[in-house]
Order: sequence, then structure tokens, then C-alpha cells
Amino acid sequence: MRIMGDRTTLLESGRFEQPADHGDDTAAVEDELRHRQAAEAGDVEAMSLLGALLMRRGDLEGAEPFLRAATAAGDRAAANNLGVLLHQRGQADEAAGWWRVAAVAGSAAAAHALGRHHRERGDEVAAEYWLRQSAEQGHVLGAYALADLLEHRSDVGAEHWMRAAAERGHREAAYRLARTLEDRARAAVAQGVAGAGMMQPTGDRTPGGMTPAAEAEQWFRQAAARGHRRAALHLGTILEDRGLLKEAGRWYLTSAKDGEPRAACALGFLLRDAGDEENAAVWWLRAAQEGDGNAANALGALHAARGEKQTAERWYRAAMDAGDINGAYNLGLLCAQQSRTAQAEAWYRRAAYAGHREAANALAVLLLQGGDAAGAEPWFSKAAEAGSVDAAFNLGILYAGREDDGKALQWYARAAAAGHTEAALQVGIALLRDGDEQAAERHLRCAAGSGSAEAAFRLGTLLDRRPHQDVAVLGESLTEKTECEEWYERAAEQGHRRAQVRVGMLAAARGDAAEAARWYREAAEAGSRNGAFNLGLLLAREGSEAEAALWWGRAALAGHGRAALRMALLTARRGELDEGRKWCERAVALGPAEVAERAGRLLEALRQELTA
Repeated sequence: MRIMGDRTTLLESGRFEQPADHGDDTAAVEDELRHRQAAEAGDVEAMSLLGALLMRRGDLEGAEPFLRAATAAGDRAAANNLGVLLHQRGQADEAAGWWRVAAVAGSAAAAHALGRHHRERGDEVAAEYWLRQSAEQGHVLGAYALADLLEHRSDVGAEHWMRAAAERGHREAAYRLARTLEDRARAAVAQGVAGAGMMQPTGDRTPGGMTPAAEAEQWFRQAAARGHRRAALHLGTILEDRGLLKEAGRWYLTSAKDGEPRAACALGFLLRDAGDEENAAVWWLRAAQEGDGNAANALGALHAARGEKQTAERWYRAAMDAGDINGAYNLGLLCAQQSRTAQAEAWYRRAAYAGHREAANALAVLLLQGGDAAGAEPWFSKAAEAGSVDAAFNLGILYAGREDDGKALQWYARAAAAGHTEAALQVGIALLRDGDEQAAERHLRCAAGSGSAEAAFRLGTLLDRRPHQDVAVLGESLTEKTECEEWYERAAEQGHRRAQVRVGMLAAARGDAAEAARWYREAAEAGSRNGAFNLGLLLAREGSEAEAALWWGRAALAGHGRAALRMALLTARRGELDEGRKWCERAVALGPAEVAERAGRLLEALRQELTA
């Protein structure tokens, strides 16, 4: 069984230090000559040291006789190194025999090598015994290998030895310890315990007295500082989530330069968000060429936004080839934008069958637009059950269209609970229809607060129906705006015509004619009949009867009965009797009843006048 982590030559030098690499050939030759002379004179320690030196150089043939001689003389470092030499030659069983000799003599390096040998052959009991011997002697690789073995068996003692290896400088151990602590912090958050960066109960502290999240970051930092590229990536992610973008970018850059494609991709997104699209593309390209599907998708989106459809499609296909199903979904979107409906459906189906929930929703929308409601429904359901908020809302629309209000409300409510603005509006409308104003108000406030102009208008209408607590003092007009007017204004500012008319009416009631005229005009110019009619009334009161007639005429032609009656009265007063008759007839036809009755009386009078 292969042990994850750093590999080592397992060379051991006994009580001497191994020769340093001086970078000077003459000095190296002199060192070797001195050791060789001592070894040939029978110095056991020199034999062992010379054998290790030759092994490091790759001269196994030259090293073996010196190591065997030193081993025969009882040198445990030589026994260990002889085991390494034999292992490199593929003579694993004989190597294990010499490692055992060295390990029994107290060599931690040999115990580590022997433990790994047994683990690779599936003998975990023997492996644990020898790895524990090595770890307890302070051998960092032994501690790491023991932690790896115990973690594989879900043994609670794994963290202790992983921490021991990390504390002694093993970067892979530091990284894996950080991942363990990070998982613990996430589990605590999922269970409702304070999460990352927050105070946690004393029992949830690590041996160092820190929260798991805080200590995880510390170990990520140590591993990253030692050149662990995945640790640098994780550290960058933590810092980005915290909003420390410059520092996150530095660690992403470090990791990316070390060859981590996910870091290059993440760095690309940071640069794009900072407005540096050109350099973002450079890093995405680097990541995509190394097989990162997310980066390929990002490049596809970049080229699609530039109108370079063929290049975008190429990158989306590359993403798909890299195993990222978002590539198929994005290909579907691209084809749909180009009205290549059949191809879009095929790509959506491919992504949807692979479990892509938004592709399932998009496929259902496409089928529904093609008139296949029966085919769309199961895909909407699949997407909604997988967590697609849009699909839940679309199911609400589907059931509402079938007049199944109960199921429609059920799906609207589900989407609203997930933060869907339009769904919250629909739930509010349904609750208003059922008479539950209190529950309706909660949903309307959610939708209005999220930017829905219709929800803001309906909320204003709901509040407007309630008695206002503000009362004018000593007959003075009330000048402060009520909450309902504030909601009307929010809707009006987003172009909601009925809200604009209501804001105009409230302004007129306060005596603010200029404000009223502004809102009436905005509504009227956007096509509001009531806005045009009210603007006409305001202008007529101010003496601008000609302009008032223009707005009344526009409102009347759009179907406003009162405006038609006003035009009839105005033209009759001017002596334009035939024109007045036409407006009267229109007012009678449009109504309402009170207007039709008045227009009828005026029409009769005009007819008598015209036939007199």
C-alpha cells in the first residue's frame, strides 16, 4: 500500500553527520579520499560514512562492500543504509532483514523503513509496531507514516502523531492536520456551534488552546511557507472568504507558480473581479491547459461575452473533456443564445442526466417553451428537489397555469424560503387573496426589500388601507411621509406606473403640486391612463387647459372613461358640438356607470342642440 507524503532515501549516518554539499569538487574529492583511507585502514565508522556518501552519489556497486563491512562490524547506520541500497535494487526481502537488524539496534530510520515495508505488503499489525517504534524515538517520517496508517483505520490516535510530525517540520503532515481541523470546524458550524473565527466552547478547543478553525489556518500557513502548494491554495481560499484579497492573491500566486491549476484558476477570478481581465485570462489559460475545467469554463464565458462564440465553444468543450459538467450546461446556454434549440436541448440533457440541477431547469424551460409541459414537469421537479430555487419557482408557475393553487403556493413558498424575490411576491399575493394580511405583509416586505417594485407597491397598498396614526394638529396639513408612501416611492422610482400615480396623489394631498405633477407626468409618459388623467386635472386647476386637454385626450383614447367625459365637456364648452358628441359616445361606452350616466345626459343635450 502506497503511503502518501514525502519520500525519503532513508539514509542514516550513525553518529557522524553526512558530508555536506560544499559545491566545491576539490573539497568533495578530498573528503571522500579521507574517508576511503580510514575505511581501508579498518575504521568502521568511516566505512559506514563512505558507503552513505557513495549511495547518495548513486554508486551502489561502490557503496555495497563498505556498507556490508560496516554492518558486519555492528554499525546500525550501515545496516539501515544497506537495506536502502538493496531496496533500490528491488531486493525487498533482504532489505527488510537488514532494516530489522538496524531497528532492533535502535535505528529509528530503519524502524520507519521496516514499518513501511510491512504496510506495503498489507501487514498492518507489524507495520504499526515498527512505525510506532520509529515515531516514539522522535523520527518525523515515522510519526507521519504512523499517523497515516492510523488515519486509514479511523483510529483516534492519528491526530496526535500527525501533530507530532507537523511540529517537527513535516509539511504534508501540517497540511493534513490543517484539513482535519478545518473539517472539525465545519462540522461544528453545521451543528450550530460557533464557526470559524468565533469563540467556541472550551471542550472544542485544540491542545494548543485555539479553535479548530484558527489552528487549521496556522498549519496551512506553516505548510504553505514550506512550499506545499495545496496548503497555499487553501490558505488563499480562507483569506479570500475573509475579504483579505491581496494576501489571498499572494498565496494563490505562490501555489500557481508551483504548478497548482486550481490556484491559477482562483487567481484568475480575483484578477477579473479587480478589473484586470487580461491577466485573469492568462492564469485561466495556464490552469485550463493543465486540465482545470473551471478555468476552461471561465475562458469560455470570457470569449462568449466578447462575442467570440467559436472560441467560447472550444473552451466549454475543453471543460467538459476535463470532467466539468458545467461545460455541457454552458454549451447549452451558448446554443440557446444562438437559437440552436435542438443542440441546446441535447447539451442541457447531457448535463441534466449528470445531475446538473440548473441544466435540468433550463431543459424544462426549453421544453415548456416548445409546448411540452408534460415533458418539462419532471425536469422542473428533479431540479427543484436538487435545490434549484428557479426550478421551484417555475413549478409554481406551472401549477398556477393549471389553476392548482395549492401546489403552486407550495412551490412558491419553497422558493421564497430560499430567497427568491418573485416567489415571495407570489406567496404574498396568495396570502392577501386568502385574507391573511399579517403573513402576506412578511412576504411582501421580503420581496420589496429585495427590489421587487410590484411587492413594494402592494405593500404600500396594504399599509395604506390601515388607519394612519399620524393626525394633523389644529387643522394643519400633514407633511411627513407615511411608511406606505415610502414604499410607493420605492416602487415608483423603479418605474412602477401605478405606484407613480399613487405617489402623485399623496403629494397632491399634501399640497405639493410640483411633486405631484412630476410623478403624474412620469406615469403618463410611460403609458398610464390614470397618470395622464390626473396630470390633466392638475394642469387644468393651474389654468393650463390646453395642455390638460392633450393628456385627457391621450387617456381617453387609451380607454379612460372619465378622461373622455372631460374631453366631451371641454369641447362642448368650446362650441365643438360634433367633437363633443364623439367624446360623449366614447365615455358612455367606457364607463364606469356614473360616468356613462353623465355622458349620456350630455350626449342627449348635444344631439338636441345639433338637430335644433
